[in-house]
Amino acid sequence: MRFELQANCPTLDIIDYFDGIMTKHDILKQYFGHDAFRPGQEELIDGILGGRDVLGIMPTGGGKSMCYQIPAMLTEGITLVISPLISLMKDQVMALKNVGVGAAYINSTLTFEQLKTVYRRIGEGAYKIIYAAPERLTADGFLSVMRGAKISLLAVDEAHCISQWGQDFRPSYLKITEFLALLPSRPVVAAYTATATESVRQDIVRILGLRDPYTVVTGFDRPNLSFSVEKPKNKTGRLLDFIRARGDKSGIVYCATRGAVDKVYEKLREEGIPSARYHAGMEDSERAAEQDDFGYDRKTVMVATNAFGMGIDKSNIGWVVHYNMPKSVEAYYQEAGRAGRDGSRAECVLFFSPGDVTTARFLIENGSENEELTPEERAMVTAADMARLDAMVGYCKTTDCLRGYILDYFGQPHEEKCGNCSNCTDEFADVDITTEAQMILSCVKRVRNHLGYFVGVSLIVGVLRGANTGRIRELGLNEVSTYGLMSTTKADGVRDIIDFLIREGYLGINEEYQTLIHGPRAAEVLFHGAFVTMPVRIVSYEEPGEKTKKKEKVPQAFTSDVPEELMKRLKTERRRFAEEEGVPLYVIFSNAALEDMARRRPRTKAEFLDVSGVGSVKAEKYGKAFLQAISEWEEKSAEPL
Repeated sequence: MRFELQANCPTLDIIDYFDGIMTKHDILKQYFGHDAFRPGQEELIDGILGGRDVLGIMPTGGGKSMCYQIPAMLTEGITLVISPLISLMKDQVMALKNVGVGAAYINSTLTFEQLKTVYRRIGEGAYKIIYAAPERLTADGFLSVMRGAKISLLAVDEAHCISQWGQDFRPSYLKITEFLALLPSRPVVAAYTATATESVRQDIVRILGLRDPYTVVTGFDRPNLSFSVEKPKNKTGRLLDFIRARGDKSGIVYCATRGAVDKVYEKLREEGIPSARYHAGMEDSERAAEQDDFGYDRKTVMVATNAFGMGIDKSNIGWVVHYNMPKSVEAYYQEAGRAGRDGSRAECVLFFSPGDVTTARFLIENGSENEELTPEERAMVTAADMARLDAMVGYCKTTDCLRGYILDYFGQPHEEKCGNCSNCTDEFADVDITTEAQMILSCVKRVRNHLGYFVGVSLIVGVLRGANTGRIRELGLNEVSTYGLMSTTKADGVRDIIDFLIREGYLGINEEYQTLIHGPRAAEVLFHGAFVTMPVRIVSYEEPGEKTKKKEKVPQAFTSDVPEELMKRLKTERRRFAEEEGVPLYVIFSNAALEDMARRRPRTKAEFLDVSGVGSVKAEKYGKAFLQAISEWEEKSAEPL
């Protein structure tokens, strides 16, 4: 049995299912331009081709999409991909069509006539892969078409959304099991996610009804990403400096609220930085236009809430900055992981301030309530959200390896130091804080003696700094002996020391009342003369407005090792083709492909095919132009000065 992929496909029009004309390795090379599978991909593909359900836990950028796209091209019938956001459908369908694979999406952006056309072409066997939103699954028209089609594989992307105990529960995902029950025969089911703890994985298997799934957990590490946490005094000024230092690299700025998005977006525009914005308060058409401007690289910076990003397939994002701290490690890693999807080196930076914690707690406590949950279940979800928030705060405050902290959270072993995060590469100085520790511990004790109960961190900081607030006067805390002992220390500085004392066991937090209490090591300082030293980071970036500025340290591991002029020529060719075809730049070639091209400098079509990301289809379409650009650069470089 044969089917036609695309009438004008220049290299391969037909795949034979039974006599082995094409293998998974042939498709990997010919259509996607890669010589070898990434970890976990081949095992998941083999499981599907063997008729077995699978569960793939793979990091963002780990190649999850190929784990259902390649089986789709090797099996009879169609593959239905359940995708959470329109953006992923649009991007992946565009990329598949670019290499000659029949694909379509079904979502709310289609007109009635367009939808009819897609339904008709499904019946004609024009598509191998169909993307659909979970909300569409039980609609009468869609269900009727799918019941009449032969579905060989149902792939569930962002599968963690099916678990109400996960960080991004979507009730619409529960329609998947209802949809499966309504099909004439059950297809193989494949579930994929990048961020899932063990309990969420169990939920995915149970709710989807996966049958003895072949499970692959490739790990959560993204070696091409660097991580850093900064505590700038002026976030906006620091952000401007950061973006300018990265030139025309594409990046995302995540903010916690719509108001923050609008404020940062307007500031970047005032400063001449080509920026887009995205949040749920905008009209659908405006969001779509802004997303297109970013996707097509007409604007290099996207400022957004977490409403933007899940499923975004833009591969050439060079950096992600979190202007505010997210509510969980899962959310942070998923959002930061949108950088470097093509394997290129990229930076993930988080700007932290104590106010971020307050904002996050407010968003958790006042978030939209799920009507499907009982009050008891809602309380459990809120408690789980607060626990995830505490873990996120720990990431922002730790002085240990940041990558290690993330991998610990997901239960993955790792080296003690990664050598590629700010805590591993920045310089720290050990500062004696014994006196400050004694002041803080004494203040906690004396406030407790004065009131008969412990109080929270903010009140202790106010007492130590001699704050003249109504609350402090009302409680008489301006009369305790430790009032004003640290009046010359900034509030953030006092909080930093308190955080350190908590981490080291000198102080503790009462979980029920969120009050500051003595820890098991408090007596060492108060009664036994112990000395306390705290590692203090030597800031490696400029603080805007400071008289004595410190030069920003750009990680050496993230500097380019290819000729700048050659990369400019290759990017010019890429842009020309993208504009001619009306597609984003990364659909032509990713940044990683261009960098590999610049390193190899192929001279023939055969050599061009050795470039990572170059398959037969793209070699036929673009090879001549890129080979000529490389040749012209080499000739110019060889000319005597």
